[in-house]
Amino acid sequence: MAKRDFYDVLGVPKGSDEAALKGAYRKLAMQFHPDRNPGNADAEHKFKEINEAYDTLKDPQKRAAYDRFGHAAFEQGGMGRGANGFGPEFTSSMSDIFEDIFGDFMGGGQQRNRGSQSRLRGSDLRYNLEITLEEAFLGRTVEIDVPTLVTCHTCDGSGAKPGTGMSTCKHCSGHGKVRAAQGFFTIERTCPVCQGRGQILENPCTDCGGQGRKQENRKLSVDIPKGIEDGTRIRLANEGEAGLRGGPPGDLYIFVSVKPHDLFHRDGADLYARVPIAMTTAALGGEFEVPTLDGARAKVKVAPGTQPGQRVRLKQKGMPVLRSKDQGDLYVQLDVETPQNLTKRQRELLEEFHRATTKETSPTSEGFFSKLKNIFES
Repeated sequence: MAKRDFYDVLGVPKGSDEAALKGAYRKLAMQFHPDRNPGNADAEHKFKEINEAYDTLKDPQKRAAYDRFGHAAFEQGGMGRGANGFGPEFTSSMSDIFEDIFGDFMGGGQQRNRGSQSRLRGSDLRYNLEITLEEAFLGRTVEIDVPTLVTCHTCDGSGAKPGTGMSTCKHCSGHGKVRAAQGFFTIERTCPVCQGRGQILENPCTDCGGQGRKQENRKLSVDIPKGIEDGTRIRLANEGEAGLRGGPPGDLYIFVSVKPHDLFHRDGADLYARVPIAMTTAALGGEFEVPTLDGARAKVKVAPGTQPGQRVRLKQKGMPVLRSKDQGDLYVQLDVETPQNLTKRQRELLEEFHRATTKETSPTSEGFFSKLKNIFES
């Protein structure tokens, strides 16, 4: 029985490009695949025919020969058959098409880059750093001690014993992956000998065991900028673990936490402090000093008649704004303290003062109880 024209088999015109060929093949291969047509001899024949046509036309040299001589170009080619009954044209074609369809899901894109696999990137590291509010205010440089994996100096990170090197994996011939035919499918998996690297170490470095890196403590200087906030993450590029066998290093991430302060509470760039004052100071007025984070002191003026919870704002006495010349404010909340443990004389004076109070001296309380009286009477 004469063979059909390969272009007719795929249903494409003679001048079709590679994308059109692949699209037509993909559609027909799925339609006539034996798994979708069990026991259908006609579908099996068409499936073989489709694979043979695509295997020829996808190769520029084979296609050029076919376009010139037709089927006669391959009559003496001696294409053998595999154990599954299909020739190498089936294996190569199906491998290509299924790699295109499923490669991204199965990690095929990564398997193709054996060079990057042989130089695996090191892991990122995390370091927790606790600082005081004063250090966050002023900024500083701190020294940290980080246990990590560093490049082995004996083998210079290659993992090979000095004077030796890597050799091609014989199991996969340096491809980093092996294929096995199972029925109508060709299964591709990572080489179990070289773990997908395509190369193996015959003489590993004795100091690092072939890893190209070893455990060591590193001392690093970290600049803490002024105004840094609690929970800020600082990234030090390439300061993480060294990569496997000369691979690029990871990064070091420093998570900064700020200790609670005895006096100040922070909200963004602003600071808040609660200061108790005597009742007489609140009534008569006065002043006092509070410390600031820069080591100086700030004067707080108390206006006569200050009420509990009232705040005094001290401009630009708060935290620096990160990477800016601006600065927040300091808010001092005045908590009026009621006198306790009065002496007899103090009590007499307060009772005398109470008898002398008027609506003008206590307008808020007088107004409130006046409203209550009106409500009760109504």
